[in-house]
Amino acid sequence: MKNLHIKIEVNQELYCKNPTSSNLGQKILSKSIQMIGDLGFESFTFKKLGEEIQSPESSIYRYFKNKHILLVYLTSWYWSWIEYELVFATTNIKSPKERLLKCIHILTKPTMENTSIPYINKVLLSNIIISESIKSYHTINVDEENNKGYFESYKMVVQRISDILLEIKPNFQYSHMLVSTIIEGAHQQKYFAEHLPNLTDTNINNNTIENFYTEMTLNFIKK
Repeated sequence: MKNLHIKIEVNQELYCKNPTSSNLGQKILSKSIQMIGDLGFESFTFKKLGEEIQSPESSIYRYFKNKHILLVYLTSWYWSWIEYELVFATTNIKSPKERLLKCIHILTKPTMENTSIPYINKVLLSNIIISESIKSYHTINVDEENNKGYFESYKMVVQRISDILLEIKPNFQYSHMLVSTIIEGAHQQKYFAEHLPNLTDTNINNNTIENFYTEMTLNFIKK
């Protein structure tokens, strides 16, 4: 993927001005990922971001209404990237079971550094998704934001894999539940492996998470 020209699309409702369209916007994305990872979302502010990028706080508001919208943007960008990876990995594979296994691998594998989009550190962004992204939709305004399409990229990932499950077992009633369980569960297990190892049977250096969710999924849909 390194040599490909990749363009990730994000819902236009999530920005006032497209941050990928300027050097300043790209700097906002790059530094915000670093700062949210270092400080945590609660301690991160546009004022601190402006100081880091040596730009007035008001210039950041030209791109994003507030830090919540910025977090939703970053989350949406991440899931759009995952969607791209799913399409790339499963195109021209006829067997739905093989496509499903490819998808589980992508959802559970450790995130590797990727320089194809230099202003997005995908490793740091992945860590934010694991530890902070739940705050993007566990809010009082989630229904309104859902109606505006804020979470479409995440839902597209779930739908894509759900459709593959239904190819394997057309009468399966829990395809969306199973896919979202794999995604959220894999995130939890990665977090536990790094911070609360007694809550898991894996560590950050092996593929136990992939093996667990592969076995769980295949056994579940076999019933």
